Amino acid sequence: MSLLRLRAALAGTARLRGAGIPWSVLRSYSSASAKERARRNGLCERTELLEVLKARVKQLQAGSSPELGLGKVEQQQPLQQQPLQQAVPAGPQQDPAPRARQESPAWPRGWVEKMKKEMHQRQLKVEQRLSIAAPKPAAESQVEAKPKGKAKAKKTKAKKSQKTPKAEVAAAWSQSPASPQSACSHPEPRAAAAKAPEAQRPQKGLRDKDSNQSKVLQQTIQSSLECFLFLQQPEEAERLLLLYHNSPAKRKILDINSYNTVMQSWARKGQLRRIQGLLSMLQSVGLQPNLDSYAAVLECMGRTLVSPKTVRRYVQQLSHDGFHVDELFQKCLFENDGKEKVLKVIRIVQPNYQLPPPPEPEICKSSLLQDFYSRDKAVPYPKLEFSVEELQERFQQQLQLELNNTVTIQSVEATKPLSPQASQARKLLASLRRQWQDSILQALQHSKHQMAKFRKGSGHNLLYPYLCLLPEKEYVSIMLQILSSLSPQGLSLVVLARELGNKVYDRYITLRKLRSRQLEKVQQIYGDYIHLLAKDGQPKEYLPREYWEKLVAEAGFGPSLNLKECSWPFMVVMRLGMHLLELLVQATKVPRNILNPRLEPKLVPLLYHIYSFQNSWQVGLLKPHPAFSQLLSEAAETALTFNSSAIPMLCPPVPWTSPRAGAFLLSETRLMRFVDGAVQHQQLLEQCPQPNLHPVLDALNQLGNCAWRINRPVLDLIISIFNDRGDEKLEIPPPLSEAPRPPAASGGLSGLSKSQKQQLLLCKKKAAEMHSLRMDALYKLSIANHVRDKVFWFPHNMDFRGRTYPCPPYFNHLGNDVTRAILLFAEGRPLGPKGLDWLKIHLINLTGLKKKNSLQERLDYANEIMEDILDSADRPLAGRKWWMKTDEPWQALACCMEIAKASRSPDPAAYISHFPVHQDGSCNGLQHYAALGRDLIGAISVNLMPCNVPQDVYSAVAQQVEEFRRKDARQGVRIAQVLQGFISRKVVKQTVMTVVYGVTRYGGRLQMEKRLKEIDDFPEECLWEASHYLVKQVFNGIKEMFSATRDIQNWLTESAKLIAQSGQTVEWVTPLGLPIVQPYYRSKSTVLNCGMQHLSVKSSSGDQKPDTVKQKNAFPPNFIHSLDSTHMMLTALHCLRQGLTFVSVHDCYWTHALTVDVMNQICRQQFVALHSERILQDLSEFMLEKYCSPGSETRTQWQKKLMEQLSSVPKTGEFNLKEVMNSTYFFS
Repeated sequence: MSLLRLRAALAGTARLRGAGIPWSVLRSYSSASAKERARRNGLCERTELLEVLKARVKQLQAGSSPELGLGKVEQQQPLQQQPLQQAVPAGPQQDPAPRARQESPAWPRGWVEKMKKEMHQRQLKVEQRLSIAAPKPAAESQVEAKPKGKAKAKKTKAKKSQKTPKAEVAAAWSQSPASPQSACSHPEPRAAAAKAPEAQRPQKGLRDKDSNQSKVLQQTIQSSLECFLFLQQPEEAERLLLLYHNSPAKRKILDINSYNTVMQSWARKGQLRRIQGLLSMLQSVGLQPNLDSYAAVLECMGRTLVSPKTVRRYVQQLSHDGFHVDELFQKCLFENDGKEKVLKVIRIVQPNYQLPPPPEPEICKSSLLQDFYSRDKAVPYPKLEFSVEELQERFQQQLQLELNNTVTIQSVEATKPLSPQASQARKLLASLRRQWQDSILQALQHSKHQMAKFRKGSGHNLLYPYLCLLPEKEYVSIMLQILSSLSPQGLSLVVLARELGNKVYDRYITLRKLRSRQLEKVQQIYGDYIHLLAKDGQPKEYLPREYWEKLVAEAGFGPSLNLKECSWPFMVVMRLGMHLLELLVQATKVPRNILNPRLEPKLVPLLYHIYSFQNSWQVGLLKPHPAFSQLLSEAAETALTFNSSAIPMLCPPVPWTSPRAGAFLLSETRLMRFVDGAVQHQQLLEQCPQPNLHPVLDALNQLGNCAWRINRPVLDLIISIFNDRGDEKLEIPPPLSEAPRPPAASGGLSGLSKSQKQQLLLCKKKAAEMHSLRMDALYKLSIANHVRDKVFWFPHNMDFRGRTYPCPPYFNHLGNDVTRAILLFAEGRPLGPKGLDWLKIHLINLTGLKKKNSLQERLDYANEIMEDILDSADRPLAGRKWWMKTDEPWQALACCMEIAKASRSPDPAAYISHFPVHQDGSCNGLQHYAALGRDLIGAISVNLMPCNVPQDVYSAVAQQVEEFRRKDARQGVRIAQVLQGFISRKVVKQTVMTVVYGVTRYGGRLQMEKRLKEIDDFPEECLWEASHYLVKQVFNGIKEMFSATRDIQNWLTESAKLIAQSGQTVEWVTPLGLPIVQPYYRSKSTVLNCGMQHLSVKSSSGDQKPDTVKQKNAFPPNFIHSLDSTHMMLTALHCLRQGLTFVSVHDCYWTHALTVDVMNQICRQQFVALHSERILQDLSEFMLEKYCSPGSETRTQWQKKLMEQLSSVPKTGEFNLKEVMNSTYFFS
């Protein structure tokens, strides 16, 4: 065995070049000092010595083979059963020299043993030295070059010309010609089988890595085939397929979908012979046709003349393979007239065949929603204040918006007068853009021409089809959009490449939906769907999801409403984006003297590639020329361009009916948000039974169907301050002209002192922050101003924990105080008898002044300060400005205006209010922990128990910490004495709030330090010691007050730790049936070899090992987040049944003032119902079933330990959950 390991070590350096790694990559890692080179030369000499020894060993093998025991192993294990291909690194080796015919050893046994031992020791030393000397690049394609002990000697290797999946991926990214490779491999000595037990674990890891690489390549091939299908180029699709099919080594990468896609390409051309050839290819590789294969065959027959005999033969074969004709129409997705063509062919042999009836809808069986889904208790869906005709008109407006893919709106800065300097700058910019448009177009055409020349040879360029999907001018337009949005400080290449690639993909999806006639189907179904929502539509006792599914099922003919999955691999998106960026940098030039005529009129690059350090990482940036940034600033352009999905919808969203279908009309949106490249969440959702997802889908539809409008008086006031100089105290960022000026120096940077250089850096950092905040506010206010006279909707989706978010990213109700203040419900409702009181209580809640007082005391206080409230409403900028002193000034001002209108109306109870009133949970995370553990003391602290006044958990913890401090101060602890008078609710609040969400002591200390810094009188030299002391005492205080909470948190943490240590991710299912997996894996980067720079791109994959620390620390907070989202969804669904308008910002619930009392009752009922379930017990049982094998005899040690941990569910206390129903301040 040592001989084999020696060969592996000696083959290691050869493999550095063998896995498709460009020399340029290796060269970038090969710089070395003279001392290092000398060390390597010595290593080479020792390697040569080992080569001599190796030859001597071969001589020994020839004479003493029985001693080495090779023959015995050969007889014990047949060739086909050996893990040979995985166990030994292959390479061009000579067969062992022929042995003597059963002769005695030519050398004494002792000498042989001594020689073996000596060789083994030398080999180990060289292995160690080689592992140090070998370069270790980050590219995935170079992983094979890293020697890793024994695993290295057990890797599979074929002939030198044969590529592994990793090498193929590397070759694909480097755009090298792909050519058929030999499948032959050299035989290896079978002694490797003797070490099979040791090889098992490394082999599995290596197989996983190869499997992951194969998946990436498979996805890349599939997306390229889909491009050729879209481009109607079946010849190119088949050419690419044959490139892999004809190579036995590469053939395994192809799956049935690859062949089906090419068959679909030929089916649309009516080329039956070509499809028959592909079916033969399928048979030759051992793949069986599936339903999509037969759908392609039958569609092709429908487009050409075929005999009934041929049709009958294929229909019989379909039945023979275990399929039914009905399944073609139930499970296959069709584009254009594909369904009609298949039906036409079926009726040749079955003249009376009719489409199968739609299946009976499945009903969710959740115990929490039995009444909600009961047909006996169904009620008509609430109507909007729009007619069918009005909604149809709004639908057409939204459709046009999405067909354009982008929307250009006027900035709120457009109200400023245009100066002559700005006018001149705009003309100059327009002239430059015309030049850039031409030069970028030429660069793109030249690039495509070069790729096309390469394709005419024997090669295949992966990027070429992606550059043909859109009209060339659309690529140019997409690239020019990037220029306008580039900040003067530059932007990361990774971010820009991803944005460019995604823009092309989004446009491709839109065109694909147009070409497949899916748009016609959407128009047809949406036209019927709006009858459910319109005020003049017939009352229907359906949920939006149910009604949409019914309409789709009844639509029958035409294209399918959902297209087949065609998402591009993340690396394709990045590679395409980088290529477009390189063209942009290459093609755009700017005159050097554009702003300074005295300079030489020379063309210089518009964009510069620079490097910067961010969090100790070197990051490549693309930065515009300063002259261009200055020109943009002087032009003060007023047009802003956004993706259509960044703007609120102008019609009600398409209801979510599956993980892939819902939200926008054409723009692709995922039900669950996840990082680029991650697929685990989507796979879980698609494997989940559909009825289990119904509650989540219906809750998202309920949130998305809430119509909004703009509070115009407040918006106008905010815009006026924004266009003046802003106001940081009111959260309106000032312009860059207000940024601090850097110190001036006559001799440049060299003339600055150390303190001046530090001040200069601080000024630059402040300017960058101000620019970012200013642009964020500009986007939000400009979008709000764009829809100021319209009614609009926010479609929703969710993160992996089930927390819901509006899809438009800039302007929505999850924004800051400014954004929330300018939003109103489109639907108005009378205030009713208590509505005005709720508006006043809501106002006092926004001030933050009376948090410890009862609701009645807050109402009394509001009545006492009515003069200030009315003055704020009437003269917001010229009066006493009481509203500016509150915690949420803009929402407070909007509420003052609403109270003024209502109180001055003839009948306040009849006043129609559109204003949202909020009800906030009281430290919601701790509320869930207290309910889970039935913790009486904790329940009282977070208002689960009825009390006359609200209990403030932050003040309670601050009081507990103060008691600890007094005790320590009396014992002479210096820092406890220093902290006298500084411990307050504000100091501890953030840490108490986040401890339930997994904040560590380190993070808590930083929070404490930040709060103490805000206190002017606190001694700066004591910050570290004081914050360290305080976080310790806060954790002790919480542990003492919430004992059950800490027990549950520790149980969750320890369980997640054991699961992650076993190499698995933590998964669970919420009480509503939503499957969840934590997406935390060990960081793994792939290096893309691009012309501009090598990009290290992190990707997420299910084949990666989980990050144990993140899995462990994140499980308790994520589990609690999944519970608070479940509570919110239950509340939303039951509010729907009661006819309430309801939206949420996580644990803050919004409704009309009229319905606050009803919403409060539903909120409490659903919290009690949720926590009456066996939440922890169900979690324990789910995890025991998933992670622990059923047979006790086969359980491993870690499984037994995990079983013990999961089985020991924390005990609960004595708190009566029904007390929540009477707790006024649970949500208030």
